Amino acid sequence: MTYGWEKSDSVKVARKPANDGEGPSLESVERRAGAEGNAVGAHTRRTPSRESVPQGLERVRERAKGNGKERFTALLHHVDVERLRVSFRALKRDAAPGVDGLTWRQYEQNLEANLVDLHERVHRGVYRALPSRRTFIPKEDGRERPLGVAALEDKIVQRAVVEVLNGIYEEDFVGFSYGFRPERSQHDALDALAFGVTCTAVNWIVKVDIRSFFDSVSHEWLIRFIEHRVGDPRVLRLIRKWLKAGVMESGAWRATESGTPQGSTASPLLANVYLHYCFDLWAQRWRHREAGGNVIVVRFADDIVAGFEHEADAERFVVALKERLAEFALSLNPEKTRLIEFGSNAAKSRSRRGLNKPETFEFLGFVHICSRSRRGFFLLKRKTRRDRMRSTLKRVGAELRRQMHVSIPQQGKWLAAVLRGYFAYHAVPTNYRSLSTFRHHVEKLWLRTLRCRSQKDRMTWERLQCLADSFLPVPRIDHPWPDARFIVKHPRWKPSARIGPARLCAGGVQ
Repeated sequence: MTYGWEKSDSVKVARKPANDGEGPSLESVERRAGAEGNAVGAHTRRTPSRESVPQGLERVRERAKGNGKERFTALLHHVDVERLRVSFRALKRDAAPGVDGLTWRQYEQNLEANLVDLHERVHRGVYRALPSRRTFIPKEDGRERPLGVAALEDKIVQRAVVEVLNGIYEEDFVGFSYGFRPERSQHDALDALAFGVTCTAVNWIVKVDIRSFFDSVSHEWLIRFIEHRVGDPRVLRLIRKWLKAGVMESGAWRATESGTPQGSTASPLLANVYLHYCFDLWAQRWRHREAGGNVIVVRFADDIVAGFEHEADAERFVVALKERLAEFALSLNPEKTRLIEFGSNAAKSRSRRGLNKPETFEFLGFVHICSRSRRGFFLLKRKTRRDRMRSTLKRVGAELRRQMHVSIPQQGKWLAAVLRGYFAYHAVPTNYRSLSTFRHHVEKLWLRTLRCRSQKDRMTWERLQCLADSFLPVPRIDHPWPDARFIVKHPRWKPSARIGPARLCAGGVQ
């Protein structure tokens, strides 16, 4: 069957045979025009402004992946107005303002002009970083954690630069680094640790705690580390400005000679870069060259857990780590750095020596416990830390007292949101009892608050149970078992997930 062609006044049309195939009747159809532009080019991702983002970062990632020693001398041009706009939209709307007193909604009122002006100042080199506003939040042990609240424009520029740098460093970072990285979370680190302890011959655990890490980072070493991959002097100048901006505390400016302010947008990436060079690469090399048995490592920011098959390896690791960190102005916290016997054979080994049950350790808000399943197999049990639960309940009680005279439906909706958020993180397997305990204490706090609304209040526990059943979610396990999710995210058949016959590095690389 052939197509005939006939001339039109201005368009050449094709004559397609009729579907029924009867007779010589012909249907005129317009020739399809060719695709304009690059039809096989890479797809661009959408932004909140519904505009396409250039694919420049994809080329940066490809170059970084292809050559691990290449220095990028031109990066700031990727920080354009569109990237600044995306960074602004990604910020929290109701975040506390910095020393400039400028809020997100105030900046939005004249957004385009503000972004164009900010872009020009950044590229002309006249942009100046403002000091962070120092604030303190209470910790579980009674101490206070200092946080630095950056100015709004500093947050925008930092987020845009971090997105550009992530294109490089995501190709460099090792697999057992999980803190503040794209598409990685605390639960990924918890899964990697549980998988390594359960599926590997691990008998000893080293819980590493670096003393005041974010306050001890050496600016000189940090810049030297960044210069390994970043050769753009304009980007290096921006990072130096953020590091030297100082902090405002009680109305007085104070210079910062070391450390990165916790709470700033760039601080997590800078911390990861610092630990990548002073710990990750060293631990990876030590694992291959010095260890005599299995070794697993999981790091989330400055929170590190390492597992060993042999006690001698663990002891040598701690000694070598102290020396390694000392070279880069860091030190271990002896009160929180511990070496314990932990693993599938720890209970039997300690029982033969007449010792008690294996000790426990804490990681990312959970207590890790050596336990047994109903069939008698080793089971890594995780439950919520009691101090974390108490601090959360304390905040809930304070907020309930503030909302004492709010209507019961509004209180119920707020408490339901609190429980859903708590369950979203803590609803891991083996932690059901802690979830039920938390919900029970929330109910008791709600009952106490309702009884204080009036001296003649007759709220009973039975009536409150009806309210709780109407408003509060029921505790349930939402997260899968660690091995199931870990295997899905790190398939063993991938070349990048190769594991040697004698060693495993939790995270699925090398």
